[in-house]
Formats: sequence, structure tokens, C-alpha cells
Amino acid sequence: MVKYFVVYLLVVNLITFFLYGIDKRRAVRKAWRIPESVLIGFAAIGGSVGAFLAMLVFRHKTKLAKFTVGVPLILVAQIFAAIAFYKYLS
Repeated sequence: MVKYFVVYLLVVNLITFFLYGIDKRRAVRKAWRIPESVLIGFAAIGGSVGAFLAMLVFRHKTKLAKFTVGVPLILVAQIFAAIAFYKYLS
């Protein structure tokens, strides 16, 4: 079960990272954008590491509080949840 969870996290974080990158590219080109709710949603379902890294790499969404505060808070909450999950399995 842990292997599936790790694979899930890898996949969702890669997708999240690329979504942020795609949105940044579209922002520069003034094209249709990915809704912020989708970006935050992917961070919330396990993609917070990908979201945080994408914010740093692409310098995207770094002026909006819901991202600069929200994504790190989601990341911390997910770290605590992972620790609790690990202790539960042990």
C-alpha cells in the first residue's frame, strides 16, 4: 500500500509542477489560463511539493497570498499527515 501511495504522490506532484509551468507560459503569452482553484486543488490533493517547487522555478504565483501562504501551509499539513500515517502503519 505504501508503494502505491508513493507512486500517487510522485505522479500528482509531477502533474502539479507541469500545470504551474503551463499556466506561467500561458500568462506570458496572454492566453487562456488554468483556474487558480485547479492549481490550489492539485496542491491540496498531494501536489504541494510540486506546486512549491514550480513557484520557485517558474517564479509563478509568488505575489498572491493564497499561493505564497496557502501552498506552504498545505505542504506543512501534508507533512504532518504523512508522519501520522507512517506512525499509524508502524
